[in-house]
Amino acid sequence: MKRTGIHALLLILLVFAGCKDESESPNMSVERYVELLKAGKYEHWQLPNFSSSDIPKLLTFRNEKQIIEGFPVNTLSSYLTLECTLGVYVLWTIESIRARSIGSKFLMGTFPSQNPVVKDRQSLEFVEQTDLIQQKIADSYFDWWEPNKSKDFSEFNQIDPLEKTKFRWH
Repeated sequence: MKRTGIHALLLILLVFAGCKDESESPNMSVERYVELLKAGKYEHWQLPNFSSSDIPKLLTFRNEKQIIEGFPVNTLSSYLTLECTLGVYVLWTIESIRARSIGSKFLMGTFPSQNPVVKDRQSLEFVEQTDLIQQKIADSYFDWWEPNKSKDFSEFNQIDPLEKTKFRWH
């Protein structure tokens, strides 16, 4: 019996050791992405394969206050975010586009940080994710995009939209 348990454990370890995350970012429109997020039916493990050309459409949802659940999360984080506003999640998606384009050291798969929540830049303490905080983040991304949108993305993608705020992504 003891030998069977050891064999079973070894088999399980071999199965998991042989598993690699080879999933790819899904391709879809911004509209479909938002529709799935709103319905809680986004079933992919990663964020979509969006590019800088999708940022204007994503920004139109930056002020959405609808609480969403069932979105992909970074499984490497010890802090589990079960819900957030659609607007914050869309802004985090924009950050993913930016982070992927510069090869950010904070990038984990397609996730630009551990979670779609912001922390205080100095103390690294979590801040309450209020409507006012969302508005400040949304304004920062809008103010980052608008004066630069006619430029090549590589000319401003290294600029952190939250750089002039007291916030950073967790």
